[in-house]
Amino acid sequence: MIYDLLIGPFAEFDFMRRALVGVLALGIGAGPIGVLMMLRRMSLAGDAMAHAVLPGAAVGFLAAGLNLFAMTVGGLVAGFAVALGAGAVARATQMKEDAALAAFYLISLALGVLLVSLRGSNVDLLHVLFGTVLALDDATLLLIVSISSLTLVVLALAWRPLVLESVDPGFLRSVSRAGAPSHLIFLALVVTNLVGGFHALGTLLAVGLMMLPAAAARFWTRELTVLVGISVVIACASGVLGLLVSYHSGVPSGPAIILVAGGAYALSVLFGPVGGLLLRFLPQRHLEA
Repeated sequence: MIYDLLIGPFAEFDFMRRALVGVLALGIGAGPIGVLMMLRRMSLAGDAMAHAVLPGAAVGFLAAGLNLFAMTVGGLVAGFAVALGAGAVARATQMKEDAALAAFYLISLALGVLLVSLRGSNVDLLHVLFGTVLALDDATLLLIVSISSLTLVVLALAWRPLVLESVDPGFLRSVSRAGAPSHLIFLALVVTNLVGGFHALGTLLAVGLMMLPAAAARFWTRELTVLVGISVVIACASGVLGLLVSYHSGVPSGPAIILVAGGAYALSVLFGPVGGLLLRFLPQRHLEA
């Protein structure tokens, strides 16, 4: 019974094993990035940047069809262009960065859907928007694993300035010139991880495995290292459970994975020991003199 529920799908079907490796790699890379985005109060900016890769991927699709290299390069170029463009508008005008990102993301989303619609079918559009985690081929799987590995290496080398730039950028600027490079490195990590997630979960859902686990982990600890660990565990567990739910119930795998992560967030809001609702309504011990 337990074998059929939890192990059988991955032991019997090659596409499930590929999807398992893909979601685990995505979870390991996206978990720490989601925590850093939450520390920078850029949670909604991540959603905007996830849509920003769409027009570049669409141009790659128009040029070469569902070609992994063309869509990846297009997505990276578009993601960097939107991130840098929104930052430049925010610094050159009085517009806040979140408003500039919102404007760029709406334009990018509309342009990407229009470009895909010019040549592709509704199936192609759904593939771009929602991904195909159950159809990962060797090249796509290698790309996702490479992005996650690169993310871990960069985080290991630049963890301290990235954290300082997230929690107190003014202090980092006062003691070092690493502020601007750290911000650019962080944006590069966000865009590359979104491009990796885009191939599995699509542009609409790629940011879900990045932000929901990080937001859920915040209700369980205040310590940064533990926060990153819990975020990675929740992201990987959401991927595995989402695949199992999709397999046994016949629902689309991408939304199933994100809904499982959403369930983990809801449970954390209710039962988390750090600011959870249940703890707030329980009677608290009073200090005694």
